Amino acid sequence: MRTGDPTQIAVLGLGYVGCVTAACFASLGHRVMGIDRDQHKVDNVLAGRAPFYEPGLEDLVRENVAAGRLSASTSADGIANAAVVMVCVGTPSEKNGNLGLSQLRRAIEEIAAQISEGSKPLIVAIRSTVFPGTSEEVVLPALSGHKQVSVVSNPEFLREGSAVKDFMEPSLVVVGGSQQAAVEQVADLYAPLGVRACLVSLGTAEMIKYACNAFHAVKISFANEVGALSGRLGIDAQEVMSTLCQDVKLNVSPAYLKPGFAFGGSCLPKDLRALIYRVHSLDLKLPLLESALPSNEQHLKRAIDAVVDLPAKRIGVIGLAFKENTDDLRESPVVTLLEQLLGKGREVRVFDPHIQMDAIYGSNRHFILESIPHIGRLLAGSLEQVLTWADHLVLAQKQSAETIERIQASGIPLMALVNGSLEPSAFNGAAQ
Repeated sequence: MRTGDPTQIAVLGLGYVGCVTAACFASLGHRVMGIDRDQHKVDNVLAGRAPFYEPGLEDLVRENVAAGRLSASTSADGIANAAVVMVCVGTPSEKNGNLGLSQLRRAIEEIAAQISEGSKPLIVAIRSTVFPGTSEEVVLPALSGHKQVSVVSNPEFLREGSAVKDFMEPSLVVVGGSQQAAVEQVADLYAPLGVRACLVSLGTAEMIKYACNAFHAVKISFANEVGALSGRLGIDAQEVMSTLCQDVKLNVSPAYLKPGFAFGGSCLPKDLRALIYRVHSLDLKLPLLESALPSNEQHLKRAIDAVVDLPAKRIGVIGLAFKENTDDLRESPVVTLLEQLLGKGREVRVFDPHIQMDAIYGSNRHFILESIPHIGRLLAGSLEQVLTWADHLVLAQKQSAETIERIQASGIPLMALVNGSLEPSAFNGAAQ
């Protein structure tokens, strides 16, 4: 399948991830040496057998061993001839839930021991699942004395039972690192698969792996809780969820999957409260659904604390409604933010292009006047009024490109809550 020159690859660890990685890269035309301390695993590979059952794996092992592209050893000597070392050792849980890094540390020591002063350039690619910061804190220091070594993160997204298929037909390939040439070289290994690798920073690559696994766990738990509630109500849960998945614009899509400000409005908080009330009345416990509102409240608290800590007396807030392009103020998190700022004695001015007090009526008007009776005195009639007054700006709502340009041109320090960073002067395209 390869069109370029084969790469000499060493794979440390011949478990589920390592053996699949070794056999699949060999099938792409690379020269692969699998390294493992377990003699049984090595003997199986050398005999053309998979050390464990995984659909399609044994055929790949047999074919590539016979073709001379795949070999195995209990010795780490093969690292000296490699251009890339894939670290695929286990990181099992410790009793306290933390990751056990003893196998990783030992693997890095073995790599370091094989590097001499005259060694050729080597890329160490961490495929083991490690917590963000591990490569910076554990791997790089252990290899710091070897300038010819580059470290990248190349997390795996392989499911047991379909690992070979997942490798050969990837939905996501991620390579992270600070040395662009090394990142691109590892990404190029996957080029025959026809997928465009996502090239990111080292910590981002590590975090993506956790984000993916956590999201999968949340999806399973969500479906099971909806199923439990549906079953208690005599409703077909499969029909509910299969219909939910028909919406690929809002439900099964990137919609709402961007870090930002807390949610609010007249629907989500109200419907979650009603749902949880009924769940309790049915004597059910659905922890994931029950945690949505407390999670939102904690996120709002983090944002409020970050704004309160700003070294400014006069704070200009851009956005008042619960989201952009509406004048609905009901349960807007910005209102809660304003209440806290005023309570702390901060001077505040607010601009929202869609809010005019004389045009607000009904429950919308009742909510804002009950929360902040003197809101009319805080509202600015134009963005310019805020920009000429404020010491610091807080972007609490996405705005038009024109508004963003005017804010940037003002030079006023900015905290953009809409990008989820909660850092002073944090601003990027996510705010648009």
